[in-house]
Amino acid sequence: MDILVKPLVTEKMTTQSERFNRYGFVVDRRATKPQIKKAVESLYDVTVERVNTMVYGGKIKSRFTKGGVITGKTATYKKAFVTLVDGDSIDFYSNI
Repeated sequence: MDILVKPLVTEKMTTQSERFNRYGFVVDRRATKPQIKKAVESLYDVTVERVNTMVYGGKIKSRFTKGGVITGKTATYKKAFVTLVDGDSIDFYSNI
């Protein structure tokens, strides 16, 4: 099971990483906190202090077209916020 889907790189997460040493990831919905902690520690060679998760439910969207109203639903996903111990950091931009 691929646990980490992608990192969250937004202005808010950049501020959190600078102030609180906290990083965000979109993870598999079935992943547990110990699995997320183990995946981050093995992938980035850091020590994880705490993991917080939240599940975002899909929203119902609709749009108006010539053929009528089209309704659909966005995907449900899970976010994980990982707090690292002091002195550790993750650089998402090193591979660019």
